[in-house]
Amino acid sequence: MRVIDCGSEKIDKSFVGHGDSINEIRTQPLKSSLVVSASKDESVRLWNVHTGICILIFAGAGGHRNEVLSVDFHPSDIYRIASCGMDNTIKIWSMKEFWTYVEKSFTWTDLPSKFPTKYVQFPVFLASIHTNYVDCNRWLGDFMLSKSVDSEIVLWEPKMKEQSPGEGTVDILQKYPVPGCDIWFIKFSCDFHYNAAAIGNREGKIFIWELQSSPPVLIAKLSHPQSKSPIRQTAMSFDGSTILSCCEDGTIWRWDVMENS
Repeated sequence: MRVIDCGSEKIDKSFVGHGDSINEIRTQPLKSSLVVSASKDESVRLWNVHTGICILIFAGAGGHRNEVLSVDFHPSDIYRIASCGMDNTIKIWSMKEFWTYVEKSFTWTDLPSKFPTKYVQFPVFLASIHTNYVDCNRWLGDFMLSKSVDSEIVLWEPKMKEQSPGEGTVDILQKYPVPGCDIWFIKFSCDFHYNAAAIGNREGKIFIWELQSSPPVLIAKLSHPQSKSPIRQTAMSFDGSTILSCCEDGTIWRWDVMENS
């Protein structure tokens, strides 16, 4: 994993830790020094990018049993993350009892390799919403958005049992159809305020769904005669007015909202 200084356009730091490919990295919105990475090595790692320390490893007895494809920080609960992967599950993890190590990582002056990295072996919640690989998950407040290979994004609520960690029930709230999204490793993105989600499909089209309405409202369907390749990932700007899409043919497309004149 590399940290790039955008001002100098140089590599600032490089971190080695995962035993295989990294499938996704996310930054903590409340503490931007904290970054989480999801890997093919079946683990999720929490890093302090300023000190170069791997603080926590989410893996072990209760961890993922196959590649971890996606991970996300909770928008307001600083202790909580969620991950999903090729074992068809979504796991919610808590860092609360390990938070002293997170704080220690900011003041650590010794070599990063000497830091007492801790294993978090058990999630606080396990959900089996999908019957195939789960390749993207995002928090929507305390609710969760996730998708698999069945051409839809699912919005659901985890209902945890406080007495028995790891157990609980799931309420499926609604589904956002995405035709032609039946291959794995297609990721959606949201704007900063989570008003909308943008997702591509295998035919090069983008669907934009309004997230704050029920039943779901399709804001727009974007297509272009030259965009025919699967869209693996999208990125929405702060206010959702610009969307970038990364395609399998090596192209990156930019879409802008046009004001009606």
